[in-house]
Amino acid sequence: MGIFNKNKPQAVLGIDISSSAVKLVELSKHGKGYKVEHMAVVPMPPNVVVEKAIRDEAAVGETIARAVEKSGTKLKYAAVAVAGSAVITKIIEMEGGLADEQLEALISVEADQYIPYPIEEVAMDFTVIGPSESHPDMDQVLLAACRNENVESRVDALDVADIVAKVVDVEAYALQRAVSLLEQQLGLDSSQVVAVFDIGASMTTLTVFHEGEAKYTREQLFGGKQLIEEIQHRYGLSAQESMMAVNQGGLPEGYEDEVLAPFVDSVSQQITRALQFFFSSTSYNDVDYIFLAGGVATADGLEERVRDSSGVDVSIANPLKEMGVASKVDAGALAQYGPALLVACGLAMRSFG
Repeated sequence: MGIFNKNKPQAVLGIDISSSAVKLVELSKHGKGYKVEHMAVVPMPPNVVVEKAIRDEAAVGETIARAVEKSGTKLKYAAVAVAGSAVITKIIEMEGGLADEQLEALISVEADQYIPYPIEEVAMDFTVIGPSESHPDMDQVLLAACRNENVESRVDALDVADIVAKVVDVEAYALQRAVSLLEQQLGLDSSQVVAVFDIGASMTTLTVFHEGEAKYTREQLFGGKQLIEEIQHRYGLSAQESMMAVNQGGLPEGYEDEVLAPFVDSVSQQITRALQFFFSSTSYNDVDYIFLAGGVATADGLEERVRDSSGVDVSIANPLKEMGVASKVDAGALAQYGPALLVACGLAMRSFG
């Protein structure tokens, strides 16, 4: 499946396929820093991606093609991601010192012990973590498996756009790379517990990172769509008109108090409940920092509202903020869309190992 790098890194586009848009990022590396070479965000037609599942590969592929054209990139290879909820991961112990080919053969034979699907229906990948602490002659191996349909739908959509899927990653792993940049921006270290709320159009994903790893992920059906629907209902606008009004302004007087403020309160409540669920279902009792990501992250008053309700330091996540920017990239668009580009950024970072 190509989740774990075992070969020399190759330049890839980071392409995040969501229900609301295709988000594309191409990065280059200069010393220890990065530069944004190309970027594009193109709206997705309604109902072609539902709850992170692709329903219409041709329509998604055409949207990817528009994003590639809009960005101006010449790259033909890409990294895409499947949702964490679609992936089974398990740490298993195998005989130590085996080559990848030997491990692959053994895992293929024994995989039915770890994966609750017929083996012919899944794509698998693995990486050796290191020696087992309890059995020094054994290695700990991280196994990841996903139904073929989740991988193939993304590969086929890219194919429509004449782009080759070089890597199919997991969203949480891509997010982890982008979060490492956010932690550097703020001088955080891996011993701190960091919660990332990615608030998209129809889904909010909470991912909690500690010691450089994603320790917890939970998805819930809630997002900016609720705000758009309320604007449609209250002002008689279409969905497209409502989205344009939110992004560009021009809504009637009273919008901020009557529509936006209640929505911000609702988002804050969802975040508080998600954290309470995290605390009650894990050994963690608090988090040290909260990042708000996704298209909703920049809603007026949300950062302050979440800070007040949680009592935790909060920032809007923009992993591209301190990167260099190529002259052909629209800096204004980069600032606007930055908080929605975490997954795309993390995928683009696969170019460098």
